[in-house]
Amino acid sequence: MPTLYDRGQKGRRALALPELTQPEEDLLRHIPEAMRRKSPPRLPEVSQPELVRHYTALSRLNYGVDTGFYPLGSCTMKYNPKLHEDLARLPGFTQLHPLLPEEEVQGALAVLWELSEYLKGIAGLPGVSLQPAAGAHGELTGMFLIKRYFEDRGELPRRHKILLPDSAHGTNPASAAMAGFRVVALPSDRRGLVDLEALKRNLDEEVAGIMLTVPNTLGLFEEDILEITRLVHEAGGLCYFDGANLNAFLGRARPGDMGADIFHFNLHKTFSTPHGGGGPGAGPIAVSAPLLPYLPVPEIVKEGETFRLNYDKPKTIGRVHPYFGNFLVMVRALAYILTLGDAGMREVSAAAVLAANYLRVRLKGTYKLPYDRLCKHEFVLSGEGLAEGIRTLDIAKRLIDYGFHPPTIYFPLIVREALMIEPTETEPKEVLDAFVEAMLKIAEEARTQPELLKGAPQRAPVKRLDEARAARQPVLRYPFPEG
Repeated sequence: MPTLYDRGQKGRRALALPELTQPEEDLLRHIPEAMRRKSPPRLPEVSQPELVRHYTALSRLNYGVDTGFYPLGSCTMKYNPKLHEDLARLPGFTQLHPLLPEEEVQGALAVLWELSEYLKGIAGLPGVSLQPAAGAHGELTGMFLIKRYFEDRGELPRRHKILLPDSAHGTNPASAAMAGFRVVALPSDRRGLVDLEALKRNLDEEVAGIMLTVPNTLGLFEEDILEITRLVHEAGGLCYFDGANLNAFLGRARPGDMGADIFHFNLHKTFSTPHGGGGPGAGPIAVSAPLLPYLPVPEIVKEGETFRLNYDKPKTIGRVHPYFGNFLVMVRALAYILTLGDAGMREVSAAAVLAANYLRVRLKGTYKLPYDRLCKHEFVLSGEGLAEGIRTLDIAKRLIDYGFHPPTIYFPLIVREALMIEPTETEPKEVLDAFVEAMLKIAEEARTQPELLKGAPQRAPVKRLDEARAARQPVLRYPFPEG
């Protein structure tokens, strides 16, 4: 497909700019000489129809949850109600400036305070900060809280280890390391769960805490969760729960009741914000009582019917995000919670778990299932052994020809040739059945027409790309002719 620079002719314009209301020289006086362009910008010269048609054509090449099934394991790419998009676009929200005085943003503060109260209830924990901008940012904030907690107790030089199961989310070790902790890996046992004996061997006075992904990246709930948190607490450590997989138990269990000291929410995964293309997101954290003094500032407090910002927290870790976090993501999250209510949120987790287990059972006889157990919201197959010379990448690329976005592949690392599938709670059975039929046909093709898979996709706008070369030799700018 040609770029916009390849279209049009010199002199064409897509719009007409208004005439200047004052002389150009007067305007230039306000721009320092060093910041003025020395030559006109190299903009495409196209008519408005050419411009509209170009971007419309680009949009047709996109694949998103509004156009089809998006079973990316761990990412929770589910359909989100358009009503919540409308609410987030209300002028009363979009036109607020974050530096307005408290008395002029009482409605916005009320939204944030009310969302915090609901998140406390969902997590079963007494404190919340909405500031973190994403899940990994919530992880890092949680690690800073653990660090500050032990620093305040005079134990930080000694407690420098974070225990991390090999079934955790990939950002967990980076978050712990960035906060200055040493990461100690814990292996999974034959069940795909935390190896309790390995945990016990690593628990000592140097442990600051453990980071658990609940359910883990295999889609399995940690059956020994109460024992794990008890052991860590008895050793003097704290328990961090990665909440990216909350839709697996939303409305049915609370992390605080399982022994969590810190729990982060992915509002963009669980609570109604589309997050394809890298954003937007929000990763609020909920904390247990001992960590309340260290939460970021400002905190929103309610006094009678008035909301105010409280900065009087001497032990706080400080700000982790400008202003109040990603505000419009929180508007959507509150709308989602109020729309569904308790019964609706329980239905979310029921549907997510049912869909995942339906796919698991239908595919396990054809594809290798390393952990053949009841799963939660997602499960992991393996493309290993499907047919001679066929890899998981070939399966994923062939799915594109059948009109489906591929699942997450090659993660988690503890499964060779992994296919990580998360159907989410929003897909009807007809879509799940169509996905199963495509996967079964691909398995048959792998045995009878392997070259078809190795050359896939066949019907996409572009054929299989040289991804290694693209990463090593990216073309990041248009090749303008010199002179």
